[in-house]
Amino acid sequence: MLTDDQAERKDMIPAVKVGWDKGARAAMEKVSGGKLVEIQLTRSGGGPEWDAEVAAADGTAHDVRVDAVTGKVTRSRAKSGQDADDKAEVAGRLRKARISPQQAAAAGTDRKKGTVTAVELEGSDRGATIWSVDVVTTDDWHKTTFDVDAANGRVLREDVDRD
Repeated sequence: MLTDDQAERKDMIPAVKVGWDKGARAAMEKVSGGKLVEIQLTRSGGGPEWDAEVAAADGTAHDVRVDAVTGKVTRSRAKSGQDADDKAEVAGRLRKARISPQQAAAAGTDRKKGTVTAVELEGSDRGATIWSVDVVTTDDWHKTTFDVDAANGRVLREDVDRD
């Protein structure tokens, strides 16, 4: 018996035709000098989509949506309410990231074969900058989250969500 989350993953993931990396590339192309901060597979009214946050060179965050079936950008706009501190924080995290989101995703899928459904650059409780990578296995539809050190690519934590 699948949980609601597992059933949602089972329903959504097979419909995806454009992987996270191609979705990220399409999102970054919409923002001049754009760098990926976050991308997550979500469901819109019409089907699966990649919800991405892409930062411009000055740290301005943009919300970019990419259809996960066609790969077309359906929305791109700067996030509202960003002040200089918000932009500096995003730019600082990006500067600290020595490994790419692709390398972080590979670190997760090297440990657990599956489909990458989210990649996010964030700070940790210990002050390190990490890439959080979600990998869903299609044999049981569980999601495993890997915290990957953004400076050296080491997996710091692995957590299986069995819901």
